[in-house]
Amino acid sequence: MNTPTVAEWAPLTGAVRLAVDCMGGDHGASVTLPACRAFLATHPEAELLLVGRAEVLAPAEGWPRCTVVAASEVITMDDPVEVALRRKRDSSMRVALSLVKAGDDGPAAAHACVSAGNTGALMAVARYMLKTLDGIDRPAIASVMPNRLDGYTTVLDLGANVDCTAEHLLQFAVMGSALVAAVEGKPHPSVGLLNIGEEAIKGNEVIKRAGELLREAASAGRLNFVGNVEGNDIFTGKTDLVVCDGFVGNVALKTAEGLASMLSSFIRQEFSRSWYGKFAALIALPVLGKVKKRVDHRRYNGAALLGLRGLVFKSHGSADAFAFEQALNRAYDAARNRLLERVHERIRNTLQTAGPPPAPSLQPVQPAPAALVDVSALDAVPTGSPQPITPQTA
Repeated sequence: MNTPTVAEWAPLTGAVRLAVDCMGGDHGASVTLPACRAFLATHPEAELLLVGRAEVLAPAEGWPRCTVVAASEVITMDDPVEVALRRKRDSSMRVALSLVKAGDDGPAAAHACVSAGNTGALMAVARYMLKTLDGIDRPAIASVMPNRLDGYTTVLDLGANVDCTAEHLLQFAVMGSALVAAVEGKPHPSVGLLNIGEEAIKGNEVIKRAGELLREAASAGRLNFVGNVEGNDIFTGKTDLVVCDGFVGNVALKTAEGLASMLSSFIRQEFSRSWYGKFAALIALPVLGKVKKRVDHRRYNGAALLGLRGLVFKSHGSADAFAFEQALNRAYDAARNRLLERVHERIRNTLQTAGPPPAPSLQPVQPAPAALVDVSALDAVPTGSPQPITPQTA
């Protein structure tokens, strides 16, 4: 495998700074502020830039290692992408994303951004502001699902790209491998291609071609591709990473969530049918508690938007404080373990693209802004066709 040495992937030293969209999601600051407070208590080397309306974030002024960044607008969960891009130019989401964008005058103000806001808007605004890495056509959403090995399996794409080519799936495998290597510390994570069977001859033409590309990358020592996997293999832990298009991934995710909810309902119903069942539930309570903890979707909250020139993590819109804290944890781990550099390095090794690595998470960030920063003067979004993506130098 062509991977850097442990010394080359040494964690970042010093503070890791996260930009937090405190207004996003179904509950806004009532969830994000308690989550940020709990996160800071367990991460003494972390700093937070809390983005939102100043009057809403007033309780956070004076918190250690926190800075309030003013934003006058909020992107709601039902706002269309056009509104997010063209009208709400001072939204908390856009301001938070701007803080992880490196400019010509220096590095970014934050290492990563976390938001629970509108997924479509977040993807569109992030792609517009940060651009994609060289060699990547489309960003992808990656998250984790629990498996029976008392761990979890990373799956991507989970909904960002409904229609994909074989080349896109190869790119997803490269980015996902970098994510697993950075967050889980596995230098050669195993990769599986989600299919209707393990045989190479199965699947549609896109899947067959993607399998060929992945096998070529594996034979060259650039990926640890183990072959096709089926839907149940996500939960057996057969591979560290499962690659699929966004349509299939989103259906698999929602199906798993629905099944877990139904089984929990079945268990409650059966234990409450009689006094004997209630007594049995009391005896089994410790075991049931452990099972509930293992399948608690809140523990796996925090999806990475991979392929951008900056680290962005998406929390579930309905997340409570505990779940949002997990998203902050994932963003912190990714930034500290230099995910952005790892993704770029794997892209260069596997897809053979040229160019220097991106800067945002590698260079020391700028000093935190004053206790209250006015960032309303953001660049306007053009009303014409999107501008071509141009390579950025470190």
